[in-house]
Amino acid sequence: MINRAHPDRLRLLSYNIQTGVDTQHYSQYLTHSWKHVLPNRARLQNLNQIADLIGQYDIVGLQEVDSGSLRSGFVDQTEYLAHRAGFPHWFKQINRRIGNIAQHSNGVLSRFKPSDVQEYRLPGLRGRGVIVCQYGGDDGLTVCIMHLALSKRARLRQISFVSQLVKSMPHVVLMGDLNCGCESSEMKYLMDNINLQEPSCEKSTFPSWRPMRKIDHILVSESLHIENARVLDYPFSDHLPIGIDIIIPDNLNLAA
Repeated sequence: MINRAHPDRLRLLSYNIQTGVDTQHYSQYLTHSWKHVLPNRARLQNLNQIADLIGQYDIVGLQEVDSGSLRSGFVDQTEYLAHRAGFPHWFKQINRRIGNIAQHSNGVLSRFKPSDVQEYRLPGLRGRGVIVCQYGGDDGLTVCIMHLALSKRARLRQISFVSQLVKSMPHVVLMGDLNCGCESSEMKYLMDNINLQEPSCEKSTFPSWRPMRKIDHILVSESLHIENARVLDYPFSDHLPIGIDIIIPDNLNLAA
């Protein structure tokens, strides 16, 4: 039986799920654009397949989740996936509300109870945010889930903001759709200023039907050992999910 206060390893996943829309070609951004504003039966079927995947992990960071609006059939997708995949702890961050049509959100699902969860709005145009989960207090594990802006200038401001939040934390995992590649100045800033490593830069995540760009990332403090960094071939979105295992140091307790 796994010791939930002190497991040997954690399986982590990050996934931009595009609110459950399974885009399979660039042309579908136009021909299936109605799916981004109206409900449809295929969306829930797609969420069920995503739940089957994420149920294999311990902590899951989600981007482009809908928190219960017309387009999702008023289903809170973070809560739905948590229940469907058997996660006892979950948290959503609504970053942009468009009336009853859409509620753009980030989400986190966890098999461990965080000692603290905070949400922050990121600098730049409204609609971007970061969730910061603490496991075991300030000396424990810090997990950040975020979705950065399309503009490079805004991304640099957002990364600087997040870096200030976590720079004093000893064990950090930062995951999400960062909208920039491994060789970008934004990624260099992160890795140089808070000593993070990115273990799978050679594997692209976007678009899911022909991956050519690595814009989804899981970055991890050098204090944490990484195994099995991978991009998974689960094209239930226009992004592919990414996963890693981290080996937990003996002195790191995840208990709240």
